[in-house]
Amino acid sequence: MRWSVGLEAEGDRVFTREEIVELADAVAASGGVATGIGTSRYGARLVVVADGREEAVAAATGLFTAAAKTAGLPAAPIVRTEAISEAEEEEAAEAEAWQAGEASGLR
Repeated sequence: MRWSVGLEAEGDRVFTREEIVELADAVAASGGVATGIGTSRYGARLVVVADGREEAVAAATGLFTAAAKTAGLPAAPIVRTEAISEAEEEEAAEAEAWQAGEASGLR
């Protein structure tokens, strides 16, 4: 199953645009995008294949840590993780569409 996993690491300084662009380049191969320009956190959202949430977070953490090292970012503690499966995303989208239909009187 495919999972979208978001991770953020807390650093001890503000990260530059160039540093986050390097991180974006490093996570691109994993369908990833990077965040953190002008903040003390750098992060990424990665797509991984795993059987469950914990396995997905573990796989994404390994990719994220390697990408941060490749980008020349300092090692920093991961302070946020979130994971959602493709199936969960579809269910949430269907529920949202249903609620929107009810609110507009279409259901």
